Amino acid sequence: MESSKRPGGRSARVRDAVRQATLAELVERGYPGLTVENVAERSGVHKTTVYRRWGSVEGLISDALELAKDEPWPIPDTGSIEGDLRGIVQLVRTGFDDPELGPVSTAFVAAAVQNPDAARALHEFFVARHEQSAEVVRRAVARGELPDVIDVREVVRVAVAPVYYRLFVAHEPVSERDADRAADAALAAARAGVL
Repeated sequence: MESSKRPGGRSARVRDAVRQATLAELVERGYPGLTVENVAERSGVHKTTVYRRWGSVEGLISDALELAKDEPWPIPDTGSIEGDLRGIVQLVRTGFDDPELGPVSTAFVAAAVQNPDAARALHEFFVARHEQSAEVVRRAVARGELPDVIDVREVVRVAVAPVYYRLFVAHEPVSERDADRAADAALAAARAGVL
């Protein structure tokens, strides 16, 4: 009899249970309190299975990021690049303020600073998010709002970068006005041909 992997089979259920447990543990305990043992207990998956498949806390985080990168993101469509770009930066800002998403997102960044596998997974996550978000810039180019020689992903990166700087380098809060200013600065650079 031939053995084959079944999509959505036991392996997928185990991965989903472990991912959900990882996210719940991050919300409840943050990155410093995340342990393989707690994830195993919460998920109902034996600890040796979790260690064998994920190896470490960073492996759990990397896998959660790998799954998250393919999830759709609510890309704004306000009809103008100003509104769309501000909307993207506000999504990032409010994501970190969210009581459930914030600790998870912060843990992803913390893990990436400490582990090359988590850093690689976070990089791939951002590549996917920036590609999804770049659609607002492509629409702006099609509408004639921006020159067609700009790097559409770079516009998004430059817009959201100040949010990450304030949160993770300067350890400052990010207001709605701060987020709008970051989007406006990226838009000014794009219009000036810098990006």
